[in-house]
Amino acid sequence: MLRDDINNALKSAMKARDERQVSTLRLMNSAIKDKDIEARGLGKPALSDEDLLAVFQKMVKQRQESAELYDKGGRQDLVDQEKAEIEIITAYLPKQMSEDEMKAAIAAAVQEAGAATIKDMGKVIGALKAKYTGQMDFAKASGLVKGLLS
Repeated sequence: MLRDDINNALKSAMKARDERQVSTLRLMNSAIKDKDIEARGLGKPALSDEDLLAVFQKMVKQRQESAELYDKGGRQDLVDQEKAEIEIITAYLPKQMSEDEMKAAIAAAVQEAGAATIKDMGKVIGALKAKYTGQMDFAKASGLVKGLLS
């Protein structure tokens, strides 16, 4: 379903001659195809929408890191380009959780998993990934989980 949305948006962007949108949507399609080929090589089925969300989050993170480096290098034109791509990609991601919502979800996951020590962190992160893929920044979440379990 997500693939269809992206392909339809690509067609619309091509008709509207929106070059930034066209190139970003093509990058997204390319990433999807790369991951599908990788999965097929491992004998797995094509990626589900949840798997695609993880791919898109990774793409956003890459662009954020690039924008940060371009900013340090004084290349505002490239920073603007990366930020425009981030906006286009995030349109296909579910709404991100606020920090308060993230803390509440983490507290609930810790309680559900019966986690008491830092050794139980894997269980908690696994439970969070199962429920909140695409909605939560797991780099921040792991820091919060670690702080809670310490």
